[in-house]
Amino acid sequence: MPGDRARGPLIADTGGILRALASHPDGRPSWPAHEAALRLASAIIVPTLVLAEVDYFLRGHRPAMRKLLAEIFDPKTTYELEVATPADIVRAMELDAKFRELEIGLVDGTVAAVAERRRVYRILTIDHDDFAPLRVGPAYRLAFTLVP
Repeated sequence: MPGDRARGPLIADTGGILRALASHPDGRPSWPAHEAALRLASAIIVPTLVLAEVDYFLRGHRPAMRKLLAEIFDPKTTYELEVATPADIVRAMELDAKFRELEIGLVDGTVAAVAERRRVYRILTIDHDDFAPLRVGPAYRLAFTLVP
């Protein structure tokens, strides 16, 4: 059922989470589809490297970053901070080398590696050019579902 898939877990990439959190001065979401993806997900998995990159982009908006951190660390939310393991970093670099024409780099590679390890193939992202052609799994046959 499509509604059930929308409520499954997802991995949050930097651009996706930034769009999901952006709002107009009156509080309305700037990117409603991205905001809805966060609201409807059963779990929002945020790799630590993504969190560091989000912090960089929110350096001029410290209240927004503090609010995000409070939500991530609140056990009542659906956020899960996922520490990238050494194996994730190695896998990220393997994916970067395998798909070198995409130039995915360490952060997007880590998003893919964490998704592969956790077996969560839904990614909240704006980087469709990077993630759409990327494949993971032992034979590089698994594609990601890009949200929204």
